[in-house]
Amino acid sequence: MLLTWIAEVAEEPLALEPGDRQVEWETNTWSLGAEDARPLSAAEVVAAFEQTAAGIRERIRNLGFSGVATFYVWHDGQAGQLRCSTGSVPPDELPFNGTYVVSDYLGPVVEGFLADSMSGVVAWSGLDHTESRLEQAMTEPEITPLHVWTSSVGTSR
Repeated sequence: MLLTWIAEVAEEPLALEPGDRQVEWETNTWSLGAEDARPLSAAEVVAAFEQTAAGIRERIRNLGFSGVATFYVWHDGQAGQLRCSTGSVPPDELPFNGTYVVSDYLGPVVEGFLADSMSGVVAWSGLDHTESRLEQAMTEPEITPLHVWTSSVGTSR
């Protein structure tokens, strides 16, 4: 089922509004859950996303859009979802609030999603105790950047 949903992303509504990033985000962002991904391999999911990127690239060309556009995929570990979106921005201007690292390789992003056996759930043992939170507040927190796969789908790069 996950592969079908990934393929359908290429056919869903697509907004390319360089002046209104919020419209792009709301129209073009999709969340895919892990419940239908268990029997799949990372290679199958990667191939599906690559095919979807090619379909979006073709749609954008057919629309006559003459700007930069990026299709991108990331694993939202907190929500337990694999997410994807398209924006009229280059890879270094994606609409993330935190630190992210752009990758040409989708495999590690998908593998992290497929390996997340309790996606969206934090075990009791994974929660910090009060003392450790106080200690952590006294030191600089370590920020792990979000890994994001990107594919250029616009007509200019």
